[in-house]
Amino acid sequence: MNSFSISGNLIDLHKEKIYPATITVVKGKITSIRELSGSSKPGNDRAQTANYILPGFIDSHVHIESSMLVPSEFARLAVVHGTVATVSDPHEIANVCGIKGVEFMIENGKTVPFKFNFGAPSCVPATTFETAGASLNADDVEKLLLRDDIKYLSEMMNFPGVLHKDEQVMKKIAVARRLNKPVDGHAPGLRGDDAKKYIEASPNPTEGGTGSPGTVGISTDHECFTKEEALDKLKYGMKIIIREGSAAKNFEALIELLHDYPDQMMFCSDDKHPDSLVEGHINQLCERAIAKGIDIFKVLKAACINPVFHYKLDVGLLREGDAADFIVVKDPEKFEVVKTYIDGELVAANGKSTLRQAPGKNQKSAVINNFSCSKKTESDFAITVPAQRPDVSAARQPAPGTSFNQYAIEALDGQLITNKLTAELATENGQLTPDIQNDILKIVVVNRYKNAPVAKAFIKNFGLKQGALASSVAHDSHNIIAVGVDDESICKAVNMVIEHKGGVSCVKENLDMIIPLPVAGLMSIEDGYKVAQQYSLIDQAAKEAGSTLASPFMTLSFMGLLVIPHLKLSDLGLFDGDKFELVK
Repeated sequence: MNSFSISGNLIDLHKEKIYPATITVVKGKITSIRELSGSSKPGNDRAQTANYILPGFIDSHVHIESSMLVPSEFARLAVVHGTVATVSDPHEIANVCGIKGVEFMIENGKTVPFKFNFGAPSCVPATTFETAGASLNADDVEKLLLRDDIKYLSEMMNFPGVLHKDEQVMKKIAVARRLNKPVDGHAPGLRGDDAKKYIEASPNPTEGGTGSPGTVGISTDHECFTKEEALDKLKYGMKIIIREGSAAKNFEALIELLHDYPDQMMFCSDDKHPDSLVEGHINQLCERAIAKGIDIFKVLKAACINPVFHYKLDVGLLREGDAADFIVVKDPEKFEVVKTYIDGELVAANGKSTLRQAPGKNQKSAVINNFSCSKKTESDFAITVPAQRPDVSAARQPAPGTSFNQYAIEALDGQLITNKLTAELATENGQLTPDIQNDILKIVVVNRYKNAPVAKAFIKNFGLKQGALASSVAHDSHNIIAVGVDDESICKAVNMVIEHKGGVSCVKENLDMIIPLPVAGLMSIEDGYKVAQQYSLIDQAAKEAGSTLASPFMTLSFMGLLVIPHLKLSDLGLFDGDKFELVK
């Protein structure tokens, strides 16, 4: 690796000043930082035409799988935007393929000079109310946490298990704390004493834990959707990760907290589809934060420094002796990235990635999957009457041909939470039918790991006027989830996914589309930019079919996420996220 020097306006996050400097890199390390002026006042001695040099950005919580790209392809797109590292939860592939899936992510990530930091998935499966492809018990989690390349215990989604001190849950937390590895949280809506109890999460000492009341056991949360909820958790010592992904968007609700809590905040995308990753990453959040008048050093502390210290990452922070992980931007307001360096290697320049795509043959040989179900027929998706009304006993059900009340999920654009509605639906030929005029469509979940009855319900706010959408990306167990206006369209969309053993599909008038996802039914092996282009086209098709959602496929993928209130659908049926039980 060649030695080099680079000069520009250094944004020094440690001294909290900006000044002209020359940085010298030898064998991937920063050997010297020479200030070209002695002023300590930010801005006084900035070179008038020079670019700005700062540490690289870090996505503090992301599921790489949700980009539909394998790690090496995710890196090719991310470095263009100045991202040098991620804190990555391989929870999605673990639910499909277990430990082998986690190992796939780690090994694929090693094929590029990008700093992936993977965690040990804590909740596989996420609940007992769905069918997953694998399970990881406390012993499995311990094996992963003992690895040097596993940095933390991934988000503890089973917050009822924490509150009730479930034995397996507490063993996993105890192991992480014994090994001095952080525990990530996931507690949407949790407030007050329950939030305090969750955050402290003190395992029984006999289980190997070192916690005691008043200490932070679960240290982060990226699920806050109100400022009040975040403040409640901050006061108990938790760090808040501001999330802005393709579906869940909490930036506007939380960003003002960065003024007063710069040491306790980080940025993340959580789930980011390929088309939006092409457009930008953490750099976009920095730009938006600066535009709101937040001090640049507070913004960059959240984007660059806090993740390194919290997760003990091997990522350089622009100090002498650090790894040469830094970026060059045109200005400290827009964060348009000119160059990205990782370990002194130029990995992106002027909007182009210099990372090479892995050869197609090598990609195909590494495919890992778990998919075993037969194609379906239209009758598999029918909801026959009399269906059980939630408000009337079975003995008093209305006669066929009249309207029936049914629970319906209400999807919320830009949020993972849903509402629980009751919809009045008509019948036709002894079957309940969607109400397209009032935007009440059918939603189904098909078990992809074995042949089983299809779970069926209704959903509002997708907006489709024709056709159907289907996806094998369906958090958290990644069965096939679909929404549509009629059984014929739903069946066709689902069978396309089954035929390819994974993918996202759209069926509408005169058009059938699918993006195959052969890696665990979650990721493509194709060039990341090609996948992004394909995704843009299928997203456009979904909107032409009537969907009013900003990201219909991303929203669809979360309609089976049982650990987020209020009403969801698993392959076993409707699930009440407040009572944490299947709807009877």
